[in-house]
Amino acid sequence: MRGVLRRLFGSGAPDGFTGALERDEHVLASAAVGNGFLVATSLGLWLPGPRRVGWHLVSKAVWRGGALSVVEAVEDGRAGDAVVLRDLDAVRFALESPGKVPEVVHARVTGSIKVSERRDDLRAWFVQRKVPGSGLVLQVRPDAGADTEELREIAAEVARKIAALRG
Repeated sequence: MRGVLRRLFGSGAPDGFTGALERDEHVLASAAVGNGFLVATSLGLWLPGPRRVGWHLVSKAVWRGGALSVVEAVEDGRAGDAVVLRDLDAVRFALESPGKVPEVVHARVTGSIKVSERRDDLRAWFVQRKVPGSGLVLQVRPDAGADTEELREIAAEVARKIAALRG
């Protein structure tokens, strides 16, 4: 039924958006930027280019001074069932007419997080996030200069303990 409605009424994406939405992906908000669009969907944030960053890979998004700054994380390996992340540099998008984009981005990023804990002794964040198709996933985001070998061992053990608690 959704496919029929999309063909009749469109996807909700702005005219000129060239991304290919998934069949079950729907647009929540969008805003024009100098070189394209920011399009917030049920599955992630489409950046100009276009390419989608899943909500579980947005480490940080800040709305300030008419611009949305986004820090994207990339998977930098696994530690048992945990995923080790590495943050990319923040990218700033000036939005003249932001509409609901800042609110939707905030809600989706925070909504993907079930548990978040900062471990200063390990210089890392441990975050359990909802990942489409995978359920809850433990993500570990070390600070620059952290001992990643020790951190991977600890992350793998934490992931094992979480799995045991879930049964």
